[in-house]
Amino acid sequence: MKQIFTVSGMTCGHCEKAVTRAVKQTDPKAEVTIDRAANTVEVQSELARDRLAKAIAEEGYAVVV
Repeated sequence: MKQIFTVSGMTCGHCEKAVTRAVKQTDPKAEVTIDRAANTVEVQSELARDRLAKAIAEEGYAVVV
């Protein structure tokens, strides 16, 4: 299932890697696409939306659910 999150605070490639790593640690099979300019994170995953959002937030980024 494709889920799109609005995530603020991603300012560089390191931020993108941190968000990707957080999602993949929660769901190793997830596919993550980030558009830093649009502040969006697209995740293809079967996990619940709130669980993925929590993983991103725990990395220190604000997530609009």
